[in-house]
Amino acid sequence: MKNIFDLKETNTIIDRINKLDSSTKQLWGKMSVDQMLAHCNVPYEMVFEDVHPKPGGFVKFMLKLFVKPTVVNEKPYKKNGRTAPAFLITDTKNFEIEKERLVNYLKKTQDLGENYFEGRESHSFGKLAKNEWNNMFYKHLDHHLGQFGV
Repeated sequence: MKNIFDLKETNTIIDRINKLDSSTKQLWGKMSVDQMLAHCNVPYEMVFEDVHPKPGGFVKFMLKLFVKPTVVNEKPYKKNGRTAPAFLITDTKNFEIEKERLVNYLKKTQDLGENYFEGRESHSFGKLAKNEWNNMFYKHLDHHLGQFGV
């Protein structure tokens, strides 16, 4: 798994994002490019913003037990997989705003560095190691950028 905390990899992801434009079409799935960018912002909103309610005890337990292993491992996501309700983006978004927000979140994550994330509590999965944060961030972005051919 590539390391999103490595400046070179962050810049490669940003370069891929910059290859998108508002008319880029998906190769699979239902999201438009603006929705995909908004969708990719959600994990960063969960880390840096207080806009998503945290799951309660039982739900968080179930997420840790059944979802976390898939999200933090190094195995790529399958096409057309199910997503959590907080990640569903069904309305039209402003492409440029969502793109800028995602690039800014990536830069902030890079600036904070992997040690900032070591042992940090995630929104849904409890404390994660820096490699789990990396896997979660990197493979989600890689999956959706690949969905749009970049």
